[in-house]
Formats: sequence, C-alpha cells, structure tokens
Amino acid sequence: MGNENNVVGRDYIYSHRWGIAPSIAFGLGKKVSFVLEYFHQNDNRIPDYGVPVVYSSANAIGRPVTEYGVKRTNWYGTTYDQDDSSTDMITGRLTAKVNPILTLYNDMRGGIFHRYFSASQEACSNFSSGATLTNNTFNGVSPSSTCQSDFFSSNPAAAQVARNGGVGGPEPYRQSDWSIQDVFSGVAHLKTGRIRHEIIGGFDIEYVTDHRQNYAYGSNRPGTSLLDPSPAVPGLTLGDCNQYPNRLVNIGNGVGRKCYKNSDALDVGFFLSDQIWLTNYLSVKAGFRWDNWNSHYSATGGSTATPDVHYGQNETTINPSVSIMYTPRSNLMVYFNWSESTTPLSMYVTNSSEPLNSKSATASPERSRLYEVGAKYSAFHDRIGFTAALFRLEKNNSIQTDPSTGDISATSDQERNQGLELSASGTLLRNWMFYGTYALYDPTITKAGSTTSKQGGQIQYVPHNQATAWTSYEIAPRKPWNMTIGGGITWRQGVWLDQANTARVPATVEFDAMVSHHFADHWKVAMNAYNLDNRLNYGSLFSNRVTPSIGRSFLFNISAQY
Repeated sequence: MGNENNVVGRDYIYSHRWGIAPSIAFGLGKKVSFVLEYFHQNDNRIPDYGVPVVYSSANAIGRPVTEYGVKRTNWYGTTYDQDDSSTDMITGRLTAKVNPILTLYNDMRGGIFHRYFSASQEACSNFSSGATLTNNTFNGVSPSSTCQSDFFSSNPAAAQVARNGGVGGPEPYRQSDWSIQDVFSGVAHLKTGRIRHEIIGGFDIEYVTDHRQNYAYGSNRPGTSLLDPSPAVPGLTLGDCNQYPNRLVNIGNGVGRKCYKNSDALDVGFFLSDQIWLTNYLSVKAGFRWDNWNSHYSATGGSTATPDVHYGQNETTINPSVSIMYTPRSNLMVYFNWSESTTPLSMYVTNSSEPLNSKSATASPERSRLYEVGAKYSAFHDRIGFTAALFRLEKNNSIQTDPSTGDISATSDQERNQGLELSASGTLLRNWMFYGTYALYDPTITKAGSTTSKQGGQIQYVPHNQATAWTSYEIAPRKPWNMTIGGGITWRQGVWLDQANTARVPATVEFDAMVSHHFADHWKVAMNAYNLDNRLNYGSLFSNRVTPSIGRSFLFNISAQY
C-alpha cells in the first residue's frame, strides 16, 4: 500500500504512507488451522491543529476565526512540526474444531510502535471589547504581540493590518511502545433438553508499555499573523531535554518540567456469555466481562525544581449485559439490549500525555449504562431493509480530554444521551440503490461535577440532529456504454465545543457525488467528488480550536479485478 496526498483547503498539510500486510494460512479446511499475519506501516504527515476559537465583544459565544472571514487555508504551525510513526504487528490465529459441539480459538498479537511528534497550536482565544485578544499564552509561552482588536473590524483598511497571535503547543517528544495480547476463547453449541445454547467464554491478557522522551525549544516561539501566517520561525532552536531542562512543558498537577515519562499497564480479563433459545422465535443472551487493570506511571529527569513522581492504579471492573431477541417472522426482529461498561484511566497509558496524576490515580472509573430497544424489518422480498432504535446512554464520572495538553481526566460529570436512530437501505427499483439514516439526540449534562461544565447543558460534540442520504443508479449495467452515477448529502447540526456551552461550530452540510464505468470485463474507472459546493465545514473538534474539513476535491481512480 502506498498513499501520498495533500489536503484541499489547507496549506502545508500532507500525508505520506506506505505499508505491507502479508499473511499465510496452514490447514485450511482442516479441523486445526493457523493463520500468521504481519503488518507494517510508515506514516509521515504534518499535524493539523486547525484554527482557533475566539470570543468577540459582539458575540459571547466563541466561534472559529474562519467564521469571521479568516482564510480556511491558514495553518499556524512551524517548520518543526512533524508526525512520523512506524508500526509493526505480528498476529497468530489458531482455530481448533474439537468436535461438533466445541470450537476453540487463540489469537496472539505483538506490536512495536515508534513515533516522533511535534505540533503547534495557535493561542488567540479571548477578544476583549475595545482592546486586544487576551489570554494569548499557551503552556507558558508568551507571544511577542497580540491579536489586534481591528481583527473584527468592518473597516477594510484596518483589515489589512497584520494581527499576531502566539503559537504554542505540546513540546516535541519521541515515543517508543510495545505490547502483547493473547485472547483465548471457546464457542460451544449444545442443548439442554429442548433448549439450545450458544456459550462463549475465555480470557484476555494484555500488557502495554510506553516510553517518552521530551524535547524543548531554546526560546519562545513568537507570534504569527492570523491573516497571513508563516511557518518560518527565525532563531528558534530545538534541543535535548537535558539541554533545556527549564524550558520543558510543565506537566501540571504538581508535576514539573520532566524529561522522561514512562507508563505500563497489565489487563487480565475473563468473559462469559450464553445465548438461550427458549423457542424458535425467542432468545435471551446474558453475559459479563471481568477485568483487572494494574497500571504505573512516572515522570522523571529534567528540571530539579520539582521532584520526580511515580503513580499507580489498580482497578477491578465487571461489566454485565443482557439482550432479548424476538423474531416472529424471518424478515422481522425486535430486540432489547442492556449493558454496562467501565473505563478506567489505566487504559490510556499509551495515548495520553498524562494518564495519571495525584488526583486521577485515585479517581473512580467512568461507568456507562446503555438501554436500547429496536427493530429490523426487511420488506418487498428483502429488497429494502429498515431499522429503528430508541436508546438511552447514561454516564457517571465521564472522562474528558484536555484539548491543549491531551491529558485525560475524570470530571465526575453525569451525562445522559437519549434519542432515536432510523435507517433504510436497499433497491428502490431495478439498478437503483438508496441508503439513508437519521438520528435525533437529546445529549444533556445531568450533573456538573466539574467547574468547567454546565448542568443542564448540552454534551460537547454531540448534535441534536444528523442525517445522511445516498443514492446511485446503474445505467445499462451489462452494455459497453454502462455507467453508474450517484450522489448524496451529509448533514450534522451545529454542536457545542465545551461542556460549559460557550463555544460552538455551525452545521455541517456536504454534497458528494460519483460516476464510474466498467470496460474490458475486468477494468473500472471512477471519479468521486467531495464537498461539491466547497462549504466551510469542520472535522476535528476541540474546545478551543477546530480543523476545517476538506474543500471541493475530486479523486480519480482506475482498478482491475481478476
């Protein structure tokens, strides 16, 4: 696999990837079979931290600066920004059919991951009436100048003035991880009297370790123009953490500027479920998963102003689930699901810059409870399928990710998201395919346990409404002049960017289309078009910044199948 691309509508952003994934299987069709898989991928890209969210004197609700006329193409990074990673994984899958009743499985995977990461974030966030955009610091880095108040001016002459904001961001780091996991399971099909059973049980053991070395800049990164940013930063130097120990990022929560961060976690889990067919039409499935997470985290070296820290967390969780499925006809199923899940902070030792601290090491895990009732129906001789579901998801002690530092923390918030999800797909007429979804959500913070949350407010990033629709039609599918054309729309209502409901992005509306043609029996040529009206949408969302989505773009491809 190889891929190289820029991003339409964003300056300087690119992604270069290549990979290989061979596999070999032994004993295919036999009672005992084994599959060995290898995966390698290199990824070199420029990280895109998007554009800042600002608050103007005329609007108390924060909005992306691009909503005030700043170019969507603006990128506020530096020439040091880079995200270079390498992943290697080996997986072995063993299957043994012991007898007609019992089949055993054992999957083992080992992986090694290396990454060098350096990114920049723009700092302008607050606009004070008649003055400047304040709060221009990020991670202790002060900009050389401020975002001028005429940034919001309607005066075209004033709009020509350079407006500057600080450029900060997490200091660069080099990451080295490895992990190993083994999942052993058995599936048994048997009867007790007239009752059929499908019993699934097994254990899951996983160990992950993470080592990070931080780097530091020898001087402050100065500001850059919000309207015409430049990635060049004259005089900025990057050094080893021991070279500039006092310029390392302050981790916070009593932890100083440290050079090395090391963490590891061991998870031992057991799972068991049994699906029972009480009749040919009614079945009940019940099960649970038990886990013990034992994790450790330390921050050492670097500045001697604060001592090294060592934290640990040991969490035991049990997550039950129950499902009831009723199939009165072959084309209709009605179901009910209830399940609980637990997410301890111990799970994030490899993908958080600070998974544990003096507070979170003793924090309770996030606990979620899901209730869902729904139906699946196939109509018109299985040409069209319909689904409908009502659900309610409750969370206690919800976990949040700090957009500035990447730290994951327990907020003690209580959240509830409930709503309706509908979908329909199938063939309306011969050669005419349709797919559509609609979701209505009521995402509410039922109890604000955090000072940055708003009780009764809307959960961040979750819209009240969203929908998708896609249709395609094949013209003369078995003729030399065959053609397939299609088009669709994706819509998501505007969402809040923070739990306090003080920053918001507008709705997403994207029109896409495609056309393709088959020729010479095995060949196909196609063109996909994205965001046809070049609308300013937003993809990655954070509480103080957002990333503009891809602009109008076209992808041509040719393929052969034999």
